[in-house]
Amino acid sequence: MNGATDARHEQKRELIIFTVAEQSFCMDIMQVREIRGWTTVTVLPHSPGYILGVVNLRGAVVPIVDLAARLGLPPLKPEPRHVILVTQIADQVVGFFVTSVSDILSVSPSSIQPMPSMSGSETSNYIEGMIVADDATISILNAQAAAPSIQVAGAD
Repeated sequence: MNGATDARHEQKRELIIFTVAEQSFCMDIMQVREIRGWTTVTVLPHSPGYILGVVNLRGAVVPIVDLAARLGLPPLKPEPRHVILVTQIADQVVGFFVTSVSDILSVSPSSIQPMPSMSGSETSNYIEGMIVADDATISILNAQAAAPSIQVAGAD
């Protein structure tokens, strides 16, 4: 009996819920290293519009992505109440600039609905699926797709 309970528990996904431009999103909590308050960034010349710049995080230079701009929403205007989700995406650390973090949700794979098909839309690249919880629709962010492809100068 305990084996069956453990198997059901292992199937659940723990997701952290956050808002971007009044829209609810979530991502796998295991990708989040920390949640930091907004801090000023160092702007990088000629970087894509969704890259706000970089911050120094304990000696590591971390790119900060305006998730609203990356998702095709109006860019966020940085305010002290906004936060940065510092994430580990594959072998790189990326900060996602979001409006706020609100909750942690445990969901079973069967409760995740596929993203509706929309021709000509890049949305499906960035959204893994959707969850309906408490009469709200929450989009599951594909953090790997939303993270910029970082190439370090001089690296082979």
